[in-house]
Amino acid sequence: MQIILLDKVVNLGNLGEIVRVKDGYARNFLIPSGRARRATAAAKLEFEARRAELEKAAAAKLAECRTMGEKLAGTTVKLTQKAGVDGRLFGSVTNADIAEELSKTGVKVSKSQIRMPAGPIKTVGDSTVSVALHTDVVVDIGVSVYGETT
Repeated sequence: MQIILLDKVVNLGNLGEIVRVKDGYARNFLIPSGRARRATAAAKLEFEARRAELEKAAAAKLAECRTMGEKLAGTTVKLTQKAGVDGRLFGSVTNADIAEELSKTGVKVSKSQIRMPAGPIKTVGDSTVSVALHTDVVVDIGVSVYGETT
């Protein structure tokens, strides 16, 4: 299926590009989330009429994410979890836990924006995770996990 991208999509293309994707990816993800439209003749004309408006909105969103990224850079999130004597946690620290702690500090991020390349944190100590605020804005933050013995 050919679609017009209404937003930058990683590994697919930029705003305004007409790309070919699998039907299910377009119908189930890109079109419902507002990132794309079917590339019909009417949709192409409508997109060209709204192109400047969409580019301006995308630039504003990128600028907002960059300022939030500068605010987040160098931040350390402190979490306390129950742990054993050897420093292993009973459970783990996930991206949902980190997102919840960041929201307490006033920064709104969803758990899907937090990238944990090594998986959930299962030990006491310091770790680094990435927060992808935008496709072009990725910020590294520190996570300090403290053990709470029972």
